[in-house]
Amino acid sequence: MTHLERFMNHPLEVQEELFKRLIGKSRQTVFGKQFDYSSIKRVTDFKTRVPTHTYEQLYPYIERVLKGERNVLWPTPTAWFAKSSGTTNASSKYIPVSPEALKEGHYKAGKDMLAVYINNYPDSQVAKGKSVGLGGSLYPNDLHPGSDTQYGDVSAVLMKNLPFWAQWSRTPDLTVALMGQWEEKVEKLASITAKNNVTSIAGVPTWVLLLLQKVMALQNKRCIHDVWPMLELFIHGGIAFAPYKPLFQAITSKELRYLEVYNASEGFFAVQDQVSSEDMLLLLDHGIFYEFMSLDEIKKEHPKTVGLEEVVLGKVYALLISTNAGLWRYQIGDTIKFTSLAPFRIKITGRTKHFINAFGEEVVVDNAEAAMEKACQLTDAILSDYTAGPCYLEAGKSGNHEWIIEFAKPPSDVERFIDVLDTTLKKINTDYEAKRYKNLVLARPIVHCVPQGLFYQWLKKQGKLGEQHKVPRLANDRRYLDEILSML
Repeated sequence: MTHLERFMNHPLEVQEELFKRLIGKSRQTVFGKQFDYSSIKRVTDFKTRVPTHTYEQLYPYIERVLKGERNVLWPTPTAWFAKSSGTTNASSKYIPVSPEALKEGHYKAGKDMLAVYINNYPDSQVAKGKSVGLGGSLYPNDLHPGSDTQYGDVSAVLMKNLPFWAQWSRTPDLTVALMGQWEEKVEKLASITAKNNVTSIAGVPTWVLLLLQKVMALQNKRCIHDVWPMLELFIHGGIAFAPYKPLFQAITSKELRYLEVYNASEGFFAVQDQVSSEDMLLLLDHGIFYEFMSLDEIKKEHPKTVGLEEVVLGKVYALLISTNAGLWRYQIGDTIKFTSLAPFRIKITGRTKHFINAFGEEVVVDNAEAAMEKACQLTDAILSDYTAGPCYLEAGKSGNHEWIIEFAKPPSDVERFIDVLDTTLKKINTDYEAKRYKNLVLARPIVHCVPQGLFYQWLKKQGKLGEQHKVPRLANDRRYLDEILSML
């Protein structure tokens, strides 16, 4: 039995064993001594003794690791930190990446991902060419000058530490892949990779599209398969893919297979394992112990969490992790729901801080993506990017949701697009429907169709170009809306 089959067939036992290994290895760390890991025998002890942590609450420990102190959160010396930007304007986070997190987490999951893909597609030729990944950059750790510790986007950390066989199979070399200037890097990436036999590409859809467009322009082609005839696989994550699929279909002349993954600075969590479904298999033997929190627990001082044995199908949970890099009961900020309990499969539903609830409507990213997809389908539109937020109540006037949408192909009828967006949100979210009743609280949405390239310019203005940066879909205030609208 492979380890994949084992955790699919025996998930609770595998997670229990992993939990005991994590606790056992960390007993003599600063954190382990503070919370008396030596006496923790069961998960219930762990939950009782160790509080849940946001990044801000865990940062005093992480800062000590950044400054070079050892054995704080995890016993193994940590030389790498993944810099995560969170939302576009949020302060950066520095996530420790231990040797175990690399080997037993990210790389093990990467190999499993390819094994799943090859098993699903035995005719695959993906190994006969090069892979392209859009990476970030690395920088010396300013908090520990003179040391060999570095930080950067998780993609850059992973690329820098890839084993030789994986380095050989990718393009371009690290001198280009880890360049700091994003726009110059994309130009060089396009120039170099256009001359290679590329069979797979990985990244966030918006940035991958940008690279593909550059490659085609350099070669004066309208189809990416005219440049890379053996391109067969796009590995994607970070944002919902459905709105972008038509854009990829428009520049391909043969089948391009799509594989969704759920990986982040903190670890590699899930991978799409079925050809017939976009649900992702939760990875249970990759250095991460999971807990799940109901959304109504998030703001409580002592929130309750459940394990895999208690999760409910279809319910939305905030995700908590304890890892082999020393993140303990860490609230990653994502929300998920289970679509299968045997084995455990999930879908990402959004972010704990990305929602609109200015009027009690509780619209989450999952709602927005579904409504946007339906509106695009019925008006023959192709989405490029969007964000939304509230337009607040005024005396004698209802509030609204205000949307800024950039289309690759505009709707055939903008007013119908708005109606479908609104109607779909009502159907899938009863709180939104109640607030829209007779326009008493919420009136019809306001939609701004903006020129192509506006979101790119907004990200550039904020110094946020690159793989790790994504346009926040929803916000419960107007900071993104007002900034973008001011650029029109």
